[in-house]
Amino acid sequence: MPNWVDGHPAESISIKDRGLAYGDGLFETIAVRAGRPPLLEYHMARLAEGCRRLGLPLDLQQMRTELLAFSAGLGEGVVKLMVTRGEGLRGYAPPPVALPRRILQSGPFPAYPESHREQGVQLFPCATRLAEQPLLAGLKHLNRLEQVLARAEWQGSEFAEGLMRDQAGRVVEGVFSNLFIARDGVLVTADLSRCGVAGVMRAALLDAVGAAGIPAEVRDIVFEEFLQADEVFLCNSLFGIWPVRSVTGHHWPVGPLTRKLQAIARDLLDI
Repeated sequence: MPNWVDGHPAESISIKDRGLAYGDGLFETIAVRAGRPPLLEYHMARLAEGCRRLGLPLDLQQMRTELLAFSAGLGEGVVKLMVTRGEGLRGYAPPPVALPRRILQSGPFPAYPESHREQGVQLFPCATRLAEQPLLAGLKHLNRLEQVLARAEWQGSEFAEGLMRDQAGRVVEGVFSNLFIARDGVLVTADLSRCGVAGVMRAALLDAVGAAGIPAEVRDIVFEEFLQADEVFLCNSLFGIWPVRSVTGHHWPVGPLTRKLQAIARDLLDI
C-alpha cells in the first residue's frame, strides 16, 4: 500500500520539514487487524497529549479519519503514523503559524518467534541510560536516539530486548516496550514522569487489570526490587506480552499472573 502524506499518496517530504531537521514531532506504531486498529482510542489519546505538550495544532478528527481510511486499505499489518510541525526556516524557533504534516506508512507485522511469548525472553542490560526531561517524559516523540544507541549494544538473537534504566539506575522500560514486575500478586510498572515512553499497551493493561480487580501500582522500581520480583514481563502494542526469563544471570519463571495477562492482551489486540 502506498504511503500517505497529508492525506494523499506520496513517497517524499520536503527537506525543510522540522521533523527531519529537529525531530520536532510525534509518532505512533499501530497494529491493524481486519482493517481496524484495535487500540485506536489509546493511540489517539497519547497523540492528543503529545500535541498538547509540543504545541502542535493538529486536527485530531482529520487525523483519525485518515488513519481509519488508511487502515481499511491496509487490512492487516502495521501503520506508522508521524506528525511533524511541518516546514520551517533554519533555526530552532518554531514558525509562528505551524502547519502540521501528517505521514502514514505501512508495513507487515514483525516476524517474532512464538517462543518469545511461550517460553519468555532474555534481556540485554543496556549501558545507555535514559536522560530525565519531564517536559517530554512519556511522549513518543520523533527523537529516539537513546533507543538507537541502546539497540546498537547487542547483535544476534540471544537477546530479544534490552533493559533500560535512568540516571539513578532505576528500572524504566525496554528499548521498544514497557516493563512490569509482579510481587506478592501486585503488578508494578515504572513511573514515567521523568523519562520513558508511556506505551498504549501499558495504558490498556493498567485499565484492564483495574477492571479485573488485580492490584497495580505505578511507581519507581529500584534495580534490587526488580531482581527480587516473582514475575517480569514486557508489553507493547504489536507483540502483546513477552515473559522475561532472565537478565545478567538472574532468572524468573513464567508465572500465572503473566499468563493471565497474556490472555487479556490477546483480547485487547484481537489476536
